[in-house]
Amino acid sequence: MSLGPVEMLCIKFPSNFIKDEIASALKALVENKTIRIIDILFIKKSESGEVTMTEMDQMEDVDHSLLDPIIADISGLISEEDVQMLSQSLCNDSFAALMLFENIWATSFRDAVVNSNGELLFSERIPKSVIDEVMAEQSQAAV
Repeated sequence: MSLGPVEMLCIKFPSNFIKDEIASALKALVENKTIRIIDILFIKKSESGEVTMTEMDQMEDVDHSLLDPIIADISGLISEEDVQMLSQSLCNDSFAALMLFENIWATSFRDAVVNSNGELLFSERIPKSVIDEVMAEQSQAAV
């Protein structure tokens, strides 16, 4: 099996509760074949700063159908070092969700590029804050 572009995403939450609308949005992305979730894990930093990690498949109150059983055997893409590095960004008594997913939408484009002997030279996601800043500057300049 050949995976398309894979991304890691970490989101910090103010509590260890994730609203149902997040699960619904993820489920829609999976059902629409926009993404394929490889792994989700949860990082909790206690009041004393101790870090614990829980895999999604170890949780009982989570919709496990979001994970693709075909790629469930892929492991080692999220390392203990990744978790420790990301946990440094968490305040004590906080929580984060870490997701590894394949961008299925990009796979057919990637295949077309490869079949044409093309080679990716650069790919970078531009943070929303940078886009917002540039748009605000342009808006100010237009006035």
